[in-house]
Amino acid sequence: MTRAIAVIPARGGSRGLPGKNIRPLGGVPLVARTVDAALHAGCIERVFVSSDDPDILKVARTAGAHAIVRPDEISGATASSESALLHALEHLQADEAGLPDVLVFLQCTSPFTTAEEIDLVVETMLRKAADSAFSAIEDHGFIWQEDDAGLAAGITHDHTKPRQRRQDMTPRYRENGAIYAMRVEPFLAERTRFCGRTVLVPVTAPTVEIDTPEDWDMAEAFEASRQRRHPRKSPLAGQIRAVVTDFDGVHTDDRMLVDQDGREAVFCSRRDGMGIERLRDRGVRLLILSKEANPVVRARAAKLEMPVQNQVDDKLPALDAWRIEHGLEWSEIAYIGNDINDVACMSACGLAFSPSDAHPDALEAADIVLEASGGKGALREMSDTLIARQLIA
Repeated sequence: MTRAIAVIPARGGSRGLPGKNIRPLGGVPLVARTVDAALHAGCIERVFVSSDDPDILKVARTAGAHAIVRPDEISGATASSESALLHALEHLQADEAGLPDVLVFLQCTSPFTTAEEIDLVVETMLRKAADSAFSAIEDHGFIWQEDDAGLAAGITHDHTKPRQRRQDMTPRYRENGAIYAMRVEPFLAERTRFCGRTVLVPVTAPTVEIDTPEDWDMAEAFEASRQRRHPRKSPLAGQIRAVVTDFDGVHTDDRMLVDQDGREAVFCSRRDGMGIERLRDRGVRLLILSKEANPVVRARAAKLEMPVQNQVDDKLPALDAWRIEHGLEWSEIAYIGNDINDVACMSACGLAFSPSDAHPDALEAADIVLEASGGKGALREMSDTLIARQLIA
């Protein structure tokens, strides 16, 4: 099996936009947005952030990444990204897990990178037996330069001939600066991200690279536009103090095994256990609230060290009583549900999640529809999201 890790270089200095790497966009620091995308990529085993800035490393750890302290000699404005990647691999050589097979280099100045695009770049590189790959966008622009006489001369086109129509042009692509993947062995030999046989991978993410205040304004405008199209609750940093979960279809994939004696068993995800543990370690109050009467609910709750109320037909009054008992405001509770009997709770709470395969009514009620489905990492993704966005009190 191919082992891949992600490294996100994020130095503290920035001439164009000071502090940009931890500046919140849509409520989430840039570096945390990129960590979150990497954590949800199926190909990525671990995520590392390399920085000389303690504040950046603190945000990275909170988001779920491992921190690598970058030496001063490779932290200046003239230091290459490759130097940070090579230093990260030196750091990993002392790790008991050893070097990975694939290194994925991500830039947090590209804030709209998705987990799916990361997977696509790595999968394309492996499928084509290439040594390196990068994300690119199709570009039909006409590029010019000034010649020795100071006159305009075409670079990507012959300006002395009739202008080509777009549909007649050979497709051209431009790096979007977001994702690079390299097999580690050729990268160490050549010390450049374009090592060995290189392939480009077309993606469709917005091509915003943040280096200046104007770039930031553009990114904010796009993020605001997305939020207007999909208006949802926007909890403040540190607002969420409790997480309440449904059971079937959230902890499980909604399937059930029944043996010849009528005993029932369900499928759960080990990844979800780690997600719940990360929340509990941060002092988040937890509860499973379920209509299901099967003893498997309490067995799983005991395994996760979560309080449970099951055999609950009307969930909202039960949740309200629990909320009052523990001195919580509705705005301080995040709820994850997957079916119509969860909708009232989802609407009442400060933040609502649903797995990707939830009932349409639950999907509509959710503020955040997760990429993972029930029983297949939805709770871990919810946990990572709460931590990455610094929503936990």
